[in-house]
Amino acid sequence: MLNSKLPATGTTIFSVMTALSIENKAINLSQGFPDFAIDPELADLVDKAIREGNNQYAPMPGLLSLRNGISENVKNICDREIDPDKEITVTSGATEALFAAISVIVKPGDEVIMFDPAYDSYEPAVILNGGIPVHIPLTFPEFAIDWNKVNDAVNSRTRLIILNSPNNPSGSVITEDDIIQLKKIISSNDIYILSDEVYEHIIFDGRKHLSMILDDQLYQRSFIVSSFGKTFHITGWKVGYCIAPADLTSEFRKVHQFLTFSTSTPFQAALTVYLKNIKRINDLKSFYQNKRDTFLKLISETKFIPLNCSGTYFQLLDYSAISDEPDVDFAVRFTKENKVASIPVSVFYKERQDNKVLRFCFAKEDETLRKAVSALAMSNEQ
Repeated sequence: MLNSKLPATGTTIFSVMTALSIENKAINLSQGFPDFAIDPELADLVDKAIREGNNQYAPMPGLLSLRNGISENVKNICDREIDPDKEITVTSGATEALFAAISVIVKPGDEVIMFDPAYDSYEPAVILNGGIPVHIPLTFPEFAIDWNKVNDAVNSRTRLIILNSPNNPSGSVITEDDIIQLKKIISSNDIYILSDEVYEHIIFDGRKHLSMILDDQLYQRSFIVSSFGKTFHITGWKVGYCIAPADLTSEFRKVHQFLTFSTSTPFQAALTVYLKNIKRINDLKSFYQNKRDTFLKLISETKFIPLNCSGTYFQLLDYSAISDEPDVDFAVRFTKENKVASIPVSVFYKERQDNKVLRFCFAKEDETLRKAVSALAMSNEQ
C-alpha cells in the first residue's frame, strides 16, 4: 500500500469552490483570476511569436531577452542592477519557483517559518523536502507580523522564513519596521528568505512595495518570486520568475531544470516585447485600486464588513453580522443559495482559525462585481 508523503493534503479549496461554483452556476469570486480579456496587443504578440518560429525549447533559465527586460524593470523600479544572466530565472509560474527555492534551502529536520493565513503551496513544499513548517498567525484584523512570536520561534534549526507581501489572502503589506526586525534576525542567524512578491505591482493608497531587492543585506539571503500572470492578467500562461544572488540562483537552477526545464517559448517572446512599456506596470495600481473601491462602494449596501486591503486583488469581508456559521459552511451555503463563490479564510490557517471572514476576488468586470454584490445583498434579508 502506498505511504503518502502528504497524508493530510486533499484537493485545494480553490478547486473545491470553483467546482461548486460551476455546479451551482454561481459567480466565481473565489479563485484569483480576472474575467476580462487580456490586452489584444499581447495576444497579437503571442501569435507573432508563434508564426515567427518561437516554438521549441527556450533556454533553461529563460529567454535572455526576457531576463534583460526583467532586469531593466528592476533597475527602473528598485534602482538596483540585477545580472540577467546570473540572477534571474524564468519559471513555469510562481508556484514552481516557490517549490524550487524551498527545495534548494530545506533539508530534513530544517524548520521553516511561515505566516498564517498563508498561501497553500508553502507547507506541502516544505514537507516534501523533509522540513518542518512553523506557523505563526498574523495579528487579526490588521494581519501584521508579531515579531515577538517570530523571535521566540527562531532556533538553531530555523532555515527559512517565507514572506508574502502584498499578502494573499489578507491584502496586508509589510512595513519599514518589519524590514528592520527581519534584518535583526537575519544578521545573527543562518536563515534565508523566500519572498513571495507576485502582487508587487498591485498595491494601494500610496503605499510602497518593500521588496527584498531594496535592501542589500536582505537580498543576499533572498529568493524573490514574482509572476507575469498576476501583473498582465494572464494567470493561465504560468510564466513567473525568481530573482536571487548568483550563488543562490546557481543552486536554484539545479532544481528548476528537473522540474520543468524551460517555460513556454512563445509566451516568453511575447512578454519580452510587451514588457518594454513600463507604463503598463505603473498603471496597475490605479487600475486595481479603482476595482477595489468600486467593490467596496457596492459592498457598503450590505451587512458585510470589509477589512483593510492594501494590496492584491482580494478583499476580505467579515460576515459576523449575517451568520455565526463556520466560514467553510457559510461559504458553501452562500455559493449554493446566493450564487456567489468565495474562499473561507480559515483554510489558510494551520489551526483553522475562524474569524468569520471570506475572501472575494475583485479582479472582475464591473458588471460582474455589480451582479455579485446584488446577490450578496440578499444576505441582508437572511
